[in-house]
Amino acid sequence: MRLMTSSDKPENDSAAPTGVAAQDWAQASADPQYRAAVVDLLGALAYGELAAFERLAEDAKLAPTLADKAELAKMASAEFHHFERLRNRLTEIGEEPTAAMDPFVAALDGFHKQTAPSDWLEGLVKAYVGDSIASDFYREVAARLDSDTRELVLAVLDDTGHAEFAVEKVRAAIDADPRVGGRLALWARRLMGEALSQSQRVVADRDALSTMLVGGVAAGFDLAEVGRMFSRITEAHTKRMAALGLAA
Repeated sequence: MRLMTSSDKPENDSAAPTGVAAQDWAQASADPQYRAAVVDLLGALAYGELAAFERLAEDAKLAPTLADKAELAKMASAEFHHFERLRNRLTEIGEEPTAAMDPFVAALDGFHKQTAPSDWLEGLVKAYVGDSIASDFYREVAARLDSDTRELVLAVLDDTGHAEFAVEKVRAAIDADPRVGGRLALWARRLMGEALSQSQRVVADRDALSTMLVGGVAAGFDLAEVGRMFSRITEAHTKRMAALGLAA
């Protein structure tokens, strides 16, 4: 699920787009390596959105009130709509959506299995903190995409309303019992480590994506920039922790 607010988003360079980022899909997709990278990216995003829909539905079962259940159901519906947009785009460009998603199923399922929340509050923190790290990563990549793909990726990363909801509920729980804060802070640190490791594994396993990140496809993104990218992601994580009232 994609849980960024405008103040959370990592800051990217404001310079005018160059290279691939200045092209549309028709122009950029003439490069087969770039096309493969975009198919990978859309496949990873699509499965992430589908998994987000499933997890929100599961989280709703743990919700303490009927109003909370209804709110999560609405968010789950928004995530499924994001999935449909990505699935439809893959079909439009002549790719089979299931085949595009399949390479990412094991890694994403493994991450979610290793970070299964034990209660309602851990689920909220995972949604807000854990999944937002992935959203940060995709936003960074989006800056180097062709204009058509960039517009779609940024649209499906829009906050579904879960960010404000999670902050409100977690801060209220900490106010009611300050001891909860320590447990949730440790949980969020674990999520940070697992999410970054998972992102790095996914990129390392997919040649087209890794080439995009180090500048072989998209102009201006070298190994030093990759380091700066992860620094920006870490900074955004620290801001989200502060919003929750937790120590990073």
